[in-house]
Amino acid sequence: MSESQTVSNTLPNLATVKNIPSCFPLLGLTTAAIHGHIFKAQDRFDSKGRKIAGNGLAASGAIIRRGRKVLIDVDRYGAWLAGSTAGV
Repeated sequence: MSESQTVSNTLPNLATVKNIPSCFPLLGLTTAAIHGHIFKAQDRFDSKGRKIAGNGLAASGAIIRRGRKVLIDVDRYGAWLAGSTAGV
């Protein structure tokens, strides 16, 4: 196996937030919905200091941040979508 094949096999399938809806066309996702998933990915606190549980997307490892750039691992995001509940 050549070095280029090894590198291509280990790199995740990444997409930007803008491109994710085209990866899952049957779901009817919008970029606003993707941003909502990312915003709610981790636990956070409301104005009274109560903890709001995250949706588990951050724990799935699907979000990759490089500075201001946010990339999504398409395979992990798809697995998270398949396992997430309809109300999230």
